[in-house]
Amino acid sequence: MTRLGGDNSHYRVALPDRPDEYVTLSFAAVSDVGRRRRANEDSVIVRPPVFAVADGMGGHAAGDLASAAAIARLAELAGRDGVDAERIGASLAQAALDIDGLAEDIPLGVGTTVTGAVLDLTGPSFAVFNVGDSRVYSFEDGRLSQVTIDHSVVQELVDAGKLSPEEAENHPENNVITRALGFREVPQPDFWTIPLRVGLRLLICSDGLTKELGINRIREVLGAGTSPAETANSLLEGALEAGGRDNVTVVIVDVLEAP
Repeated sequence: MTRLGGDNSHYRVALPDRPDEYVTLSFAAVSDVGRRRRANEDSVIVRPPVFAVADGMGGHAAGDLASAAAIARLAELAGRDGVDAERIGASLAQAALDIDGLAEDIPLGVGTTVTGAVLDLTGPSFAVFNVGDSRVYSFEDGRLSQVTIDHSVVQELVDAGKLSPEEAENHPENNVITRALGFREVPQPDFWTIPLRVGLRLLICSDGLTKELGINRIREVLGAGTSPAETANSLLEGALEAGGRDNVTVVIVDVLEAP
Protein backbone atom coordinates (compact mmCIF):
# COMPACT_ATOMS: atom_id res chain seq x y z
CA MET A 1 0.00 0.00 0.00
CA THR A 2 1.35 3.40 -0.99
CA ARG A 3 0.19 6.72 0.42
CA LEU A 4 1.25 10.17 -0.78
CA GLY A 5 0.32 13.23 1.26
CA GLY A 6 -1.19 13.69 4.68
CA ASP A 7 -4.43 14.83 6.26
CA ASN A 8 -5.03 18.58 6.49
CA SER A 9 -7.90 20.25 8.34
CA HIS A 10 -7.32 23.70 6.83
CA TYR A 11 -5.66 23.82 3.41
CA ARG A 12 -6.06 27.36 2.01
CA VAL A 13 -4.94 28.61 -1.40
CA ALA A 14 -5.56 31.87 -3.29
CA LEU A 15 -7.08 31.76 -6.75
CA PRO A 16 -4.72 32.63 -9.63
CA ASP A 17 -4.99 36.32 -10.60
CA ARG A 18 -7.57 36.77 -7.81
CA PRO A 19 -5.40 37.17 -4.68
CA ASP A 20 -8.32 38.25 -2.46
CA GLU A 21 -10.33 35.09 -3.14
CA TYR A 22 -9.53 31.73 -1.61
CA VAL A 23 -10.40 28.07 -1.63
CA THR A 24 -10.14 26.28 1.70
CA LEU A 25 -10.37 22.50 1.98
CA SER A 26 -10.30 19.98 4.79
CA PHE A 27 -9.37 16.41 3.87
CA ALA A 28 -8.36 13.03 5.27
CA ALA A 29 -7.67 9.50 4.04
CA VAL A 30 -7.57 6.03 5.60
CA SER A 31 -6.78 2.57 4.23
CA ASP A 32 -6.89 -0.96 5.63
CA VAL A 33 -6.03 -4.41 4.34
CA GLY A 34 -9.44 -5.73 5.46
CA ARG A 35 -10.31 -8.98 7.19
CA ARG A 36 -9.55 -11.51 4.45
CA ARG A 37 -6.73 -10.25 2.24
CA ARG A 38 -3.06 -10.81 3.00
CA ALA A 39 -1.85 -7.60 1.37
CA ASN A 40 -3.23 -4.12 0.77
CA GLU A 41 -3.09 -3.46 -2.97
CA ASP A 42 -4.79 -0.06 -2.69
CA SER A 43 -2.86 3.21 -2.97
CA VAL A 44 -4.00 6.73 -2.16
CA ILE A 45 -2.93 10.33 -2.68
CA VAL A 46 -4.14 13.36 -0.73
CA ARG A 47 -1.72 15.94 -2.05
CA PRO A 48 -3.47 19.02 -3.44
CA PRO A 49 -4.55 19.42 -6.10
CA VAL A 50 -4.88 15.62 -6.37
CA PHE A 51 -7.15 13.37 -4.30
CA ALA A 52 -7.34 9.83 -5.66
CA VAL A 53 -7.62 6.12 -4.87
CA ALA A 54 -6.16 3.26 -6.93
CA ASP A 55 -7.15 -0.38 -6.39
CA GLY A 56 -4.46 -2.70 -7.74
CA MET A 57 -5.03 -6.05 -9.43
CA GLY A 58 -2.50 -8.74 -10.11
CA GLY A 59 -1.84 -10.34 -6.78
CA HIS A 60 0.08 -9.18 -3.71
CA ALA A 61 3.11 -7.06 -4.66
CA ALA A 62 2.15 -6.75 -8.32
CA GLY A 63 -1.19 -5.12 -7.57
CA ASP A 64 0.42 -2.79 -5.06
CA LEU A 65 3.03 -1.74 -7.61
CA ALA A 66 0.35 -1.06 -10.22
CA SER A 67 -1.73 1.13 -7.92
CA ALA A 68 1.42 2.93 -6.72
CA ALA A 69 2.41 3.66 -10.34
CA ALA A 70 -0.94 5.32 -10.99
CA ILE A 71 -0.68 7.47 -7.86
CA ALA A 72 2.91 8.45 -8.68
CA ARG A 73 1.94 9.80 -12.09
CA LEU A 74 -1.00 11.73 -10.69
CA ALA A 75 1.34 13.25 -8.10
CA GLU A 76 3.16 14.97 -10.96
CA LEU A 77 0.14 17.27 -11.32
CA ALA A 78 1.11 18.93 -8.04
CA GLY A 79 1.75 22.66 -8.26
CA ARG A 80 -0.57 23.28 -11.20
CA ASP A 81 -3.40 25.82 -10.87
CA GLY A 82 -5.29 24.60 -13.93
CA VAL A 83 -5.81 20.87 -14.45
CA ASP A 84 -8.19 19.67 -17.15
CA ALA A 85 -9.23 16.31 -18.57
CA GLU A 86 -6.42 16.39 -21.11
CA ARG A 87 -3.71 16.72 -18.46
CA ILE A 88 -5.26 14.04 -16.27
CA GLY A 89 -5.66 11.73 -19.25
CA ALA A 90 -2.00 12.16 -20.18
CA SER A 91 -0.96 11.22 -16.62
CA LEU A 92 -3.14 8.12 -16.70
CA ALA A 93 -1.80 7.11 -20.11
CA GLN A 94 1.77 7.35 -18.83
CA ALA A 95 0.79 5.37 -15.74
CA ALA A 96 -0.61 2.62 -17.97
CA LEU A 97 2.74 2.41 -19.78
CA ASP A 98 4.57 2.22 -16.45
CA ILE A 99 2.28 -0.58 -15.29
CA ASP A 100 2.77 -2.54 -18.51
CA GLY A 101 6.51 -2.26 -17.94
CA LEU A 102 6.08 -3.84 -14.52
CA ALA A 103 4.13 -6.72 -16.04
CA GLU A 104 6.62 -7.82 -18.69
CA ASP A 105 7.14 -11.20 -16.99
CA ILE A 106 3.51 -11.69 -15.89
CA PRO A 107 1.50 -13.44 -18.65
CA LEU A 108 -1.92 -12.25 -17.48
CA GLY A 109 -0.72 -8.71 -16.94
CA VAL A 110 -1.13 -6.29 -14.05
CA GLY A 111 -3.54 -3.42 -13.63
CA THR A 112 -5.38 -1.06 -11.35
CA THR A 113 -8.60 0.87 -11.16
CA VAL A 114 -8.20 4.55 -10.30
CA THR A 115 -10.60 7.35 -9.48
CA GLY A 116 -10.37 10.76 -7.92
CA ALA A 117 -10.84 14.50 -8.04
CA VAL A 118 -8.31 17.16 -9.01
CA LEU A 119 -8.72 20.73 -7.77
CA ASP A 120 -8.82 23.12 -10.72
CA LEU A 121 -8.35 26.65 -9.36
CA THR A 122 -9.16 28.28 -12.69
CA GLY A 123 -12.79 27.13 -12.32
CA PRO A 124 -12.73 26.82 -9.44
CA SER A 125 -13.96 23.24 -9.62
CA PHE A 126 -13.08 19.60 -9.16
CA ALA A 127 -12.13 17.61 -12.25
CA VAL A 128 -13.41 14.12 -11.42
CA PHE A 129 -12.11 11.08 -13.31
CA ASN A 130 -12.63 7.33 -13.24
CA VAL A 131 -11.29 4.10 -14.71
CA GLY A 132 -12.83 0.95 -13.23
CA ASP A 133 -15.18 0.50 -10.28
CA SER A 134 -13.72 2.65 -7.53
CA ARG A 135 -16.07 5.58 -6.97
CA VAL A 136 -16.50 9.29 -6.27
CA TYR A 137 -19.63 10.51 -4.48
CA SER A 138 -20.75 14.07 -3.75
CA PHE A 139 -22.70 14.95 -0.61
CA GLU A 140 -24.43 18.31 -0.32
CA ASP A 141 -27.48 19.56 1.59
CA GLY A 142 -28.21 16.02 2.78
CA ARG A 143 -28.19 14.60 -0.75
CA LEU A 144 -25.76 11.85 -1.76
CA SER A 145 -25.00 11.42 -5.46
CA GLN A 146 -22.70 8.95 -7.20
CA VAL A 147 -20.63 11.04 -9.59
CA THR A 148 -18.66 8.31 -11.33
CA ILE A 149 -20.08 5.41 -13.30
CA ASP A 150 -18.61 1.94 -12.78
CA HIS A 151 -16.85 0.31 -15.69
CA SER A 152 -18.15 -3.15 -14.92
CA VAL A 153 -20.23 -5.98 -16.33
CA VAL A 154 -23.06 -5.42 -13.86
CA GLN A 155 -23.17 -1.68 -14.61
CA GLU A 156 -23.66 -2.52 -18.29
CA LEU A 157 -26.57 -4.78 -17.27
CA VAL A 158 -28.03 -1.93 -15.20
CA ASP A 159 -27.66 0.47 -18.13
CA ALA A 160 -29.44 -2.06 -20.36
CA GLY A 161 -32.33 -2.31 -17.89
CA LYS A 162 -31.63 -5.96 -17.08
CA LEU A 163 -30.67 -5.34 -13.45
CA SER A 164 -31.71 -2.85 -10.80
CA PRO A 165 -28.95 -1.01 -8.92
CA GLU A 166 -29.87 -3.00 -5.81
CA GLU A 167 -29.59 -6.31 -7.67
CA ALA A 168 -26.26 -5.23 -9.11
CA GLU A 169 -24.68 -4.82 -5.66
CA ASN A 170 -25.19 -8.53 -4.92
CA HIS A 171 -24.66 -9.93 -8.41
CA PRO A 172 -22.06 -12.77 -8.60
CA GLU A 173 -20.11 -10.86 -11.30
CA ASN A 174 -20.07 -7.49 -9.54
CA ASN A 175 -16.28 -7.64 -9.31
CA VAL A 176 -15.74 -8.05 -13.08
CA ILE A 177 -14.57 -4.75 -14.51
CA THR A 178 -14.45 -3.68 -18.15
CA ARG A 179 -11.80 -0.93 -17.95
CA ALA A 180 -8.56 -0.53 -16.01
CA LEU A 181 -5.08 0.95 -16.25
CA GLY A 182 -2.64 -1.67 -17.48
CA PHE A 183 -3.30 -5.12 -18.92
CA ARG A 184 -1.71 -3.75 -22.12
CA GLU A 185 -4.83 -1.73 -22.94
CA VAL A 186 -5.16 1.94 -23.87
CA PRO A 187 -6.81 3.64 -20.86
CA GLN A 188 -10.31 5.03 -21.34
CA PRO A 189 -11.09 7.36 -18.43
CA ASP A 190 -14.38 9.20 -18.01
CA PHE A 191 -14.49 12.80 -16.72
CA TRP A 192 -16.91 15.08 -14.88
CA THR A 193 -16.71 18.65 -13.55
CA ILE A 194 -18.08 19.69 -10.14
CA PRO A 195 -18.09 23.43 -9.32
CA LEU A 196 -16.76 24.27 -5.85
CA ARG A 197 -19.41 25.30 -3.35
CA VAL A 198 -19.15 25.80 0.40
CA GLY A 199 -20.57 22.72 2.12
CA LEU A 200 -19.70 20.30 -0.68
CA ARG A 201 -18.25 17.01 0.56
CA LEU A 202 -16.57 14.43 -1.67
CA LEU A 203 -16.15 10.74 -0.89
CA ILE A 204 -13.51 8.91 -2.93
CA CYS A 205 -13.26 5.19 -2.23
CA SER A 206 -12.25 1.76 -3.42
CA ASP A 207 -14.93 -0.88 -3.92
CA GLY A 208 -13.94 -2.45 -0.61
CA LEU A 209 -16.16 0.19 0.98
CA THR A 210 -19.16 0.14 -1.36
CA LYS A 211 -19.39 -3.64 -1.46
CA GLU A 212 -19.79 -3.71 2.34
CA LEU A 213 -21.85 -0.61 3.18
CA GLY A 214 -25.18 0.23 1.57
CA ILE A 215 -25.94 3.66 0.22
CA ASN A 216 -28.18 4.58 3.16
CA ARG A 217 -25.46 3.83 5.69
CA ILE A 218 -22.91 5.83 3.68
CA ARG A 219 -25.32 8.77 3.51
CA GLU A 220 -25.89 8.59 7.26
CA VAL A 221 -22.17 8.69 8.06
CA LEU A 222 -21.44 11.51 5.61
CA GLY A 223 -24.28 13.57 7.06
CA ALA A 224 -23.30 13.12 10.71
CA GLY A 225 -21.38 16.41 10.74
CA THR A 226 -18.05 14.95 11.84
CA SER A 227 -14.64 15.99 10.54
CA PRO A 228 -13.15 14.36 7.42
CA ALA A 229 -10.83 12.24 9.58
CA GLU A 230 -13.63 11.06 11.85
CA THR A 231 -15.92 10.42 8.89
CA ALA A 232 -13.31 8.43 6.99
CA ASN A 233 -12.59 6.30 10.04
CA SER A 234 -16.30 5.68 10.67
CA LEU A 235 -16.77 4.46 7.10
CA LEU A 236 -13.70 2.24 7.34
CA GLU A 237 -14.83 0.74 10.63
CA GLY A 238 -18.29 0.09 9.19
CA ALA A 239 -16.83 -1.75 6.21
CA LEU A 240 -14.64 -3.90 8.45
CA GLU A 241 -17.53 -4.71 10.77
CA ALA A 242 -19.64 -5.69 7.77
CA GLY A 243 -17.06 -8.28 6.72
CA GLY A 244 -14.04 -6.45 5.31
CA ARG A 245 -13.76 -8.85 2.39
CA ASP A 246 -11.45 -6.56 0.42
CA ASN A 247 -8.96 -3.78 0.98
CA VAL A 248 -10.77 -0.59 2.01
CA THR A 249 -9.60 2.95 1.20
CA VAL A 250 -11.57 6.12 1.92
CA VAL A 251 -10.85 9.80 1.17
CA ILE A 252 -13.06 12.64 2.41
CA VAL A 253 -12.68 16.20 1.03
CA ASP A 254 -14.74 19.10 2.42
CA VAL A 255 -15.03 22.54 0.81
CA LEU A 256 -14.88 25.08 3.65
CA GLU A 257 -14.41 28.25 1.59
CA ALA A 258 -14.99 29.05 -2.08
CA PRO A 259 -15.75 32.19 -4.14
